[in-house]
Amino acid sequence: MNELNKKVIGGLLTHILLVAVPVFMAAGTFNYWQGWVMLIIYSLAVLGITFYLMRNDTQLLERRMQVGAEKDKSQRMIQPFMLIAFGAALVIPAIDHRLAWSIVPAYVVAIGDVLVGLGLFAIFFVFKENTYASAIIEIAAEQKIIDSGLYGIVRLPMYTGGVIMLLGVPLPLGSWWGLLALVTSTLVLIWRIVEEEKVLIKNLAGYTDYQKRVKFRLVPFIW
Repeated sequence: MNELNKKVIGGLLTHILLVAVPVFMAAGTFNYWQGWVMLIIYSLAVLGITFYLMRNDTQLLERRMQVGAEKDKSQRMIQPFMLIAFGAALVIPAIDHRLAWSIVPAYVVAIGDVLVGLGLFAIFFVFKENTYASAIIEIAAEQKIIDSGLYGIVRLPMYTGGVIMLLGVPLPLGSWWGLLALVTSTLVLIWRIVEEEKVLIKNLAGYTDYQKRVKFRLVPFIW
């Protein structure tokens, strides 16, 4: 097994544990079928994306494994808020389950699982189109504007996929109250997008023209 494969396997396990541990700790039990179903769907999607990149785009895979501090000052400020918001989206629904605040029908749980899958599916298509989709905000020397696929609909489609996934997370975890975490998550995400586009305008040639061609950042016809 080469060094990259070892890093990938270690990163995958860490990533899945960072989702699973907060959920089941906050729920206070492993007897939580909604949590298990969501975790399986999420894990299979992440595994599928990772194996695709291992076979087709190892450079992007290495970029995605860069989990250090952001280079841009504003993004370094935003980074901890992003982590807190994502953690809240997992922990609040699990606490809801523990305290039995919500009664969510099984069909709504299933809809949430579909949304999680759709969000990750959208992210997969972003990776297929854009080999420069790094885990941190950075511009490669040879990077060019991409306006094909989902990039022809919104300028930052990876975040669109993330929003769809986060919208789904409280529902498959059986929580209505968890939807409140989406307010904070969305506000932090909008903050990140606004600051990221400042970096792209400054450092990525042609981005201003791309903004004129593709009007919407995150959601078609809204923003």
